[in-house]
Amino acid sequence: MNSLLDVDQLRTFLAIVETGSFTRAAEIVHKTQSAVSMQMKRLEERLEHPIFVRDGRASKLTEEGERLLDYARRIIKLNVEALAAFSDAALTGRVRLGVPDDYADRYLPEIMARFSRAYPGVELSVICEPSIELMGRIEANELDLAIVTDCESNRPVESFRRERLLWGTSNRHTTHREEPLPLALGRPTCKWRELAIEALELIGRPYRVLYSSGNAGAVAAAVLAGLAVSVFPESGLRPGMRVLGASDGFPELPSCRIELLRNPQQQSALTDALSGHIISSLDNLSAASDAAE
Repeated sequence: MNSLLDVDQLRTFLAIVETGSFTRAAEIVHKTQSAVSMQMKRLEERLEHPIFVRDGRASKLTEEGERLLDYARRIIKLNVEALAAFSDAALTGRVRLGVPDDYADRYLPEIMARFSRAYPGVELSVICEPSIELMGRIEANELDLAIVTDCESNRPVESFRRERLLWGTSNRHTTHREEPLPLALGRPTCKWRELAIEALELIGRPYRVLYSSGNAGAVAAAVLAGLAVSVFPESGLRPGMRVLGASDGFPELPSCRIELLRNPQQQSALTDALSGHIISSLDNLSAASDAAE
């Protein structure tokens, strides 16, 4: 094997991995399903190994596909950074980003710092609201990009990170032992709220929603004060919290997908640059977290 891997094929490969579907991946990379299939056939021919195996309607990675995954992510990341390094001076203007405040403390500093260093002539406007409201702002053309959680929109989204959803309580209190269990959750439209309540009802655990807020900081404050238990993505856990698991009588929760929703009316080199920095920044956070462990 003397020729190089095709970056466009690797992007398509990552889209299939994240969505679990050739059809969904085709929407994300803006290709026909047949074109996506042909790209993967050529990638497999280049590697001389199969990388996908059919499992019902879904596509799963083979052992060779799993080996390729890490390389593909690193290659795409370096590609984005290299292009950014040579196009910084050409980009000016304003780009509007929406982020749920669940992720603002964890993700925004890295995203904003890297993006501002790379594009000093660009104004980055940020709005922090729940995912469902950010989706509405995309529809209303009030945002260019939005980081959302488990977006159930008809628009193509790029799923670029998956996190465990965890039960969290104060490490200085025994709130999790109270009956009924006091909860601090998002508003009724919050997907995590639905998952938490469904999980408790499934095991027959009595509960009461003591605090309800669309603000992640307010929910976290109630937990840290020992007033309630809540659910958080792994990156949303704060100092002073501890995770509750099966040994504490709490059921396992599904993981959540973090997705990038684009405004189809505002596609530009500027939004492409920001989306690249978002994905690259979160990759860096993952690497730092893995190293710390």
